[in-house]
Amino acid sequence: MKTLKIGLIATGGRGRHCWSAHDPAKGEVIVAGSDVNPEAQKAFKEQFPDAQLFDDWRDLLKVKEIGAVFISTPDYMHEEMAVAALEAGKAIYLEKPMAITIEGCDRILKTAMRTGSKLFVGHNMRHFPVVLKMKEIIDAGMIGEVQVGWCRHFVGYGGDAYFRDWHSEQRYTTGLLLQKGAHDIDVMHWLMGSYTKSVVGMGMLSVYNRCKRRSPKTPGCAKWDVNQYPPLTQTGFSPIIDVEDHNMVMMQLENGAQMTYMQCHYAPDAERNYTFIGTEGRVENIGDSGACEVHVWNRRGPRQTPDIIYKLKPVPGGHGGADDPITRNFLDFVRFGAKTNTSPVAARQAVAVGVLGHKSMRNGCCREDIPPLPKKLTAYFENNQVK
Repeated sequence: MKTLKIGLIATGGRGRHCWSAHDPAKGEVIVAGSDVNPEAQKAFKEQFPDAQLFDDWRDLLKVKEIGAVFISTPDYMHEEMAVAALEAGKAIYLEKPMAITIEGCDRILKTAMRTGSKLFVGHNMRHFPVVLKMKEIIDAGMIGEVQVGWCRHFVGYGGDAYFRDWHSEQRYTTGLLLQKGAHDIDVMHWLMGSYTKSVVGMGMLSVYNRCKRRSPKTPGCAKWDVNQYPPLTQTGFSPIIDVEDHNMVMMQLENGAQMTYMQCHYAPDAERNYTFIGTEGRVENIGDSGACEVHVWNRRGPRQTPDIIYKLKPVPGGHGGADDPITRNFLDFVRFGAKTNTSPVAARQAVAVGVLGHKSMRNGCCREDIPPLPKKLTAYFENNQVK
């Protein structure tokens, strides 16, 4: 196969995880990067001395030889950059969430279909070992027909960091139910085999609004530190905080099942705890990465005595070992048409829940209905983007 030449829009931060895409022996070469941060530029140039480096991402898209682009910028930049890259004929790996509005997601999807440029959204939790094990259990029918799913998300790692930089403002994120919860909502849709058709949300800003703020002239520092707790004793928070610090959303699925997602950003610990209950049992994860477990109950009895316990071993690599597999999946999709674990339509549906969940909680907790996608658009992506 012809060598796939790759560009990175954002070479530091989350973009650093894309460095593993460089594998000349397999015919995959990072040839360009774009970043506005001098430190990120320096680190990228040291790692890839032969690569081109740009201050403006638009200049990177002008390089004709680049066939694939990783976009790892803040959420509010995704729509503009994704549309431009697709129009330029590049296959793109777009970090989640796809965009911060439903309209933005739909614009990206329509552009990808019209241009034929490949679109892949970085929902890396579809490669988490614990998620894959739960999907295996559900798909095997071990708990029967799934009727309800819950997720409790304790955002310890990163919790206060989101209230120190751009994440703290609606204009950049819409809200943290969308920004952080898109991962879990996507996982729950995937495991329950259906998308949400209507939502009711409830949330509040109840803790970080009482924390000491930094001056608007002082740059934000979202570095996470285990010692930055409890919240009310800390300083340096964003001058503008208008997103909720705990969120809850109830979802009615198209297949008749129901699910709930609950998120708290001032919890001291960090874990995503899922449970799915079917007509013949229940499955739950204990820990979401590293040496975690998956428990299954098929008989009545106490929670302390599951019928089956799966003990998962730690997998090396970022995000619970998911970063390398999802990068590999993207590259194989672009080069060989491989089937993907992720789905652009599913990514849009997760954003829709986040957007309308926030709308509901901010407007009297009324029900909001998810707008449907055109059938031709859905069919295109279900066919692995083959017309």
